[in-house]
Order: sequence, then C-alpha cells, then structure tokens
Amino acid sequence: MCATCGCSDGSARVDGRAVGAADGIVPEHRQGLEIEHENGVDHDHGHGHGQSTSDSSALLLEQRVLAKNDGLARRNSAWFDDAGLLVLNVMSSPGSGKTTLLARTLTELGPKIAVSVVEGDQESDFDADRLRATGRDVVQINTGAGCHLDAEMVADGIRTLRPEPRSVIFVENVGNLVCPALFELGEQHRIVVASTTEGEDKPLKYPHMFRAANMVLLNKIDLLPHLRFDVDRFVRNAQLANPAVRVLRVSADTGQGMRAWYDWLSERVDELAANTLS
Repeated sequence: MCATCGCSDGSARVDGRAVGAADGIVPEHRQGLEIEHENGVDHDHGHGHGQSTSDSSALLLEQRVLAKNDGLARRNSAWFDDAGLLVLNVMSSPGSGKTTLLARTLTELGPKIAVSVVEGDQESDFDADRLRATGRDVVQINTGAGCHLDAEMVADGIRTLRPEPRSVIFVENVGNLVCPALFELGEQHRIVVASTTEGEDKPLKYPHMFRAANMVLLNKIDLLPHLRFDVDRFVRNAQLANPAVRVLRVSADTGQGMRAWYDWLSERVDELAANTLS
C-alpha cells in the first residue's frame, strides 16, 4: 500500500512549492497532527502469531497514514461546507479521457457557475495548461513518487486558488484506480471516469473505487462501433460493486451525453446554494 510505495516521501509540490512549506497556507493543518490517537489507532508495536514484525510495522504505518488523512479530510469537509464550496474528486485510470472531459465541462458550463480546478499528476503541468486555456483558474499539484492526492495537498491547492463562495472545484486526481479510492479529501462527491477502451470488468477488478463513487461517467462512447465493449454489462458490474451508483454514457470528444452530466452538476450546485442559505 502507500506506506511502502513512496507516497509519503515529502516530494509533493503545489505550483512548484513544497506541500506544507511554512508560507502561511493551511496553518491549522500544522497543529494537532497526532490524529492517530483521535482515531483509535493502536500504537502497540507487537505482532500476532504467524505475522512478521516487518508486516506488522507496515500495517501499523498504513493505519497511521490513513487515520491522519481521515482527520484532515474531516477538517476539509467542515471548511468546504462553511465556505460554500462544492468539491468533486474526479478519479480514473490513466488515459480514460478525464482531462478532455474536464476541459469540455469547464468551457461549456458558462460564466454562471464559478469553477476552478486542482490538477494532480506525478510530474509535468501539461494537463493544467490545457485546463487553464479554458479561462478557469487551475493549480497544479505534482505528487512526485506519490500515486494519489491526499487531504493536505488538496487543502493547500484550494487555499492557493482562493475560490469564490458557492463555487465548484474539480479535483483531478492522479490516474490510478487503487490508492485514490482510499484517501478521502473532504469532498462531497466522487466521480469515476471509465472508458470504453478499458473493459467491462473494471468495476469488479477495482471494486473499492466504484464503491466509493457517487457517479460513473462511461467515456468514449463514440468509439463503440469500433470496439467489443458491452455497455449493459459494464453498467451491471458497476451496480454490483455499488447498487446506488449512477452511470452516465458520454463522449468528451463529440459532446454526446454531456447534457445529462451538466444537469447533474447543476443539481449539485442548487443543493449547495440551498444548504448555504439554510
């Protein structure tokens, strides 16, 4: 898991600045970070029968990493609610077309909805530049060796953006169907972008990702005439992993099906406005 894959090597950067640098950003995240105790994580370094000390230590470290992140995610969630921010965690495997989908979404949502983006990649700012070309504010997070964004990175990124109240923030997570599902960011909704160029079995191979999703966007449906992809089977598999999940069929390239996606977003924005006023 992420305790051993390099994700916590301290190499993450927000617009080139190290996450957690002493620059006045997210000061409350510097205080009381011993959240493991708050979450009931056992700090005993013993191990059970048949389990090596190294395995036990790795598991304990994983628990601590997740517990700390969950505590920061709860703080983020309260902050987003207080500030009237709608934060959407967009996840997928590499090559699903989520950046193309976001670029089209940012362009077509129009000026009535304030939108900005936290863009996550291990290296480069190619996708951030593509999204900035739409005229929206974008902050780049490079995770270095890390395979996902976490709650502290996203908090730093959103504070850098300084979004307006009652605005939408898309968090484009690192392309990966495993670790991003484990790390909550404080977001209100999780969007999984899948594509017809992958396989109908992805929801069953990566069930945690699909269980965590509020919405699945099946992208690249314009390619269906050229592929052996059973859409109905994919939908059934997604609903086996998560009976409550909604699946929309879209093409970010041609625009097919995107209206239903925009309608869903508008409903979430209306809910945000109602909750903010109440």
